[in-house]
Amino acid sequence: MRQWVEKARQGDTEAFAQLMAHCRGMAYAVSCDMLKDVHLAEDAVQEAFLEAFLNLHKLSEPAAFPGWFRTIVVRQCQRTLRRKRHTLLPLDEALQGLQNEPGAADILERKEAEQVLQSSVAALSAKLRVPVQLFYFYGYSLQEISGYLGTPVQTLKKRLHDARQKLKGTLPVADLASVFNHLYEGGRNMLHIVNGDVVGNMLKHGIVQGDVLVWREIYSSGPIFANLSGSRERAERARVLETALGIPANEYITNCEEQERKLCEYAQYDEVVLWFEHDLFDQSMLAYLLHWFKGRKLGRTKLSLLCIGEFPGIERFHGLGQLTPAQLGTLSGTWRSIGPQEIELGSELWQAYASPDPARMADLLDQKKAELAASGLPYASDAFRTHLMRLPSVQNGLGIVEQTTLQAVASGANTPLELFRQVTDALHVLGMGDLEYWKVLRALTAGEEPLLHIEGAEGYTDFRRIPEFLNRRVTATALGQQIQEGAADRVLVQGIDEWYGGLHMQGHEVPWRWDTEAGQLVRSE
Repeated sequence: MRQWVEKARQGDTEAFAQLMAHCRGMAYAVSCDMLKDVHLAEDAVQEAFLEAFLNLHKLSEPAAFPGWFRTIVVRQCQRTLRRKRHTLLPLDEALQGLQNEPGAADILERKEAEQVLQSSVAALSAKLRVPVQLFYFYGYSLQEISGYLGTPVQTLKKRLHDARQKLKGTLPVADLASVFNHLYEGGRNMLHIVNGDVVGNMLKHGIVQGDVLVWREIYSSGPIFANLSGSRERAERARVLETALGIPANEYITNCEEQERKLCEYAQYDEVVLWFEHDLFDQSMLAYLLHWFKGRKLGRTKLSLLCIGEFPGIERFHGLGQLTPAQLGTLSGTWRSIGPQEIELGSELWQAYASPDPARMADLLDQKKAELAASGLPYASDAFRTHLMRLPSVQNGLGIVEQTTLQAVASGANTPLELFRQVTDALHVLGMGDLEYWKVLRALTAGEEPLLHIEGAEGYTDFRRIPEFLNRRVTATALGQQIQEGAADRVLVQGIDEWYGGLHMQGHEVPWRWDTEAGQLVRSE
């Protein structure tokens, strides 16, 4: 949000539109609560956005935008109330979209439940009612609500708890269980899907209740197909990953079958929470899961997302695995609801990523830029655009990882360990692990015309077998220096055999390249 505010202050209308889309639900909820009229609330929100746009230059600190904007919304509602123009109408659409195409009997039952719920929530005091609406009805995280209302997260949690206790006295037990139990943080009938064993183990030890599924995949490496559940596609992917990363094919296939079997049991849970980060490693995994869910009816299962790209006090945030259990615990319950928009966007991203035509991804990122930024997938654009930058460049045939590696060597990094640290820090948006990076380093040192030389590594195809490998001396060859400086082309000299999502490049001629200077994808002539 800070980035949108800063750009909007500089006159970027697209950034302000993204800011409006993100804050509209919170502004609308507060306006409806004050005016009791959906039409007047819409007018008040529009006028508040106009006032905010005209006065944004007066906001000295971008981080204060949520509270500053709420003041404008409240002031606009007060003006409306003074004009005596409002009528008392209920908010009748707060829960629309939580179900997927129910039958006639389900619609009737749900409508009756919603009416009971709406009237019960409306009877709460304002300090309980607004957080309930923002958290449960609109899906904002506790941190977002805290910034908007100026209320500490712990206070909000207490108010949500108090609201639940009060609602138990007015709602039928069955309705309360089906509508709220699976929405409240820490619910037992939940499935949490995470990307690593470190995070998974921490969650299992009291941070959340419910089941934890560690999704073990590396979609940022190896061949990608739109359907990875097919036996032929899975076997091909297993073969390449065994060759490139040393992952045993049988072990890979068994793990995929087991985790998808668990995923297919999603309907037994009230809520599925996806825990992911900002980098390509995670964003490709998130896109796959959203594509998978698009082909299923969620029914009463709620889909939620916790996706972060930074954490207070951590200068270089690589992922959730950096956090202590106490830090990870502060994120519990801050996930947001995601619906058809995010599921559709995720599916589109996955299909573009799996396509052998990278222009499909480039076009999608351009066309959906504002939509992605305003959705629950704000990190997808940077992650997948950096994915395209992995392609051989027009300038010297190096992708961004290889180029960054050679630059690090030229700057003085002279061991595999130093290179791994520097390159993964510089390209944290890729989320590379050691297996992925060693594959890149091995390619740079392989063949009759290597770009790098690792002392004592001659004859080894598996770096893990080299004694004290991490501290071996790394130097650039004369060819490596020429290519790094743009005096030769890596693809023309060495050739290539690499998968970039669904695109497989082989040989000394490639159909697509990345123009580093222009920052765009180009078709090779």
